[in-house]
Amino acid sequence: MTAPLHLLHNRHVLIVDDEPNMRRVLEIMLTRQGARVHSAANGREALQCASEHDIELIISDLRMPDLNGIELLRALRQRQQTMPLIMVTAQGSIESAVEAMRLGACDYLLRPFDVEALNLAISRVFATQTLIRQKAFLNDAAARGLSDLVGSSAVMQQVRARIGQVAPTHASVLLTGETGTGKEVAARAIHQASTRAEQLFVPVNCAAIPADLLESELFGHEKGAFTGALKTRIGKFELAHGGTLFLDEITEMPIALQAKLLRVLQEGQLQRLGSNLTLTVDVRIIAASNRPPQQAVQEGLLREDLFYRLNVFGIDMPPLRERLADIPELIQAWLRRQPRPYPSLATAAAEYLQLHHWPGNVRELHNTLERALILSGGQRIELAHVAIEPETVPAAPSPLADGGVTDLGLDDAVQALEIRLIREALQRAAGNKTRAAQLLRISERSIFYKIRKYGLQEPASPTQITH
Repeated sequence: MTAPLHLLHNRHVLIVDDEPNMRRVLEIMLTRQGARVHSAANGREALQCASEHDIELIISDLRMPDLNGIELLRALRQRQQTMPLIMVTAQGSIESAVEAMRLGACDYLLRPFDVEALNLAISRVFATQTLIRQKAFLNDAAARGLSDLVGSSAVMQQVRARIGQVAPTHASVLLTGETGTGKEVAARAIHQASTRAEQLFVPVNCAAIPADLLESELFGHEKGAFTGALKTRIGKFELAHGGTLFLDEITEMPIALQAKLLRVLQEGQLQRLGSNLTLTVDVRIIAASNRPPQQAVQEGLLREDLFYRLNVFGIDMPPLRERLADIPELIQAWLRRQPRPYPSLATAAAEYLQLHHWPGNVRELHNTLERALILSGGQRIELAHVAIEPETVPAAPSPLADGGVTDLGLDDAVQALEIRLIREALQRAAGNKTRAAQLLRISERSIFYKIRKYGLQEPASPTQITH
């Protein structure tokens, strides 16, 4: 067995040995494997070399004059230099081996050693380093991915828990939820918390690509495969090899193409358009739909067999109206992403945003905040800046004479409260809408709209309100 060439390629390796012939043998061997070799005749020279170069591995003799291998290892650790070290000696003992390993030596070889044994030791060193880096990367990536899922509500905690369950596996995931609920954010969190995190996350919006181009987009094509195919192009599956392919709006994919997709998922193989060459791909699929998938199956928009293939593990993303308590966190997270110093949000504006139905979910909230930031000129965002455009406000429930509602759901209760407050403001303002708007801390445009929306009229007198 030889050490894989890519493990040593361009790596800085330091050989420490007081025997010139031994240094020369190791230099030749490691240089042939692509390493950038440095050498030292004793521990002191090695310390100097390690301070001047970015050494990634040390192969050191144990017994040397002027700082032996153990003393070298101890000095390196005292300097907080943690590069791996393989100890080599012709006069080994249990005591020296134990001491070397205690100080952090990665391996301990006896002379005369087999070249293959040294190569194996080198392979183990770099394989272990790779695993350590991957673990650290995955831990950081998982934290970063889940941190993008803002909100402490119970439903969001459930979403995070399900992501944590499925991310380490290779299972396909089907994300469902209304437009703007953060399905792609969840997909990225799954990818970042998986073993594929160091590979690509490749998103494809099936609704944004014309049907006649989607097949080429996914599977690629050869030059001349169709009119306009002027050069060979790899598809998203090849691009995502080893990583994750996110298929958003899967129900918008043509049924005929769904059959080809299913075959690729089952066999792990594909052919570019215009090619007879079969390519093997290793891709995890995360799909998403803004409509109930079972309904899409019944309507003929989604193949039933593809649905079962994708829905190995399902996660439903809750609409914002079901987690209104998360709005303050969502607002702060959005504001923190703005160029510093990021603007503050008036309390009245924040409270107003929590009263909205948000049919466009988190995306609509972000758009509202972005518009408010423009209107505020980058200064403090006031209530007038966040007034919801009339066309985005949901229809109100039928109010009762006392300001109640026939349905006691949270949204209806909030709207009933809004009706009561508007009536009270109009009463206090003796029908003056401008004054009523000031009392409510909203714009005149907003109160005019809400009066029309709820069928309210200004009172004829301070004590009489008609409805």
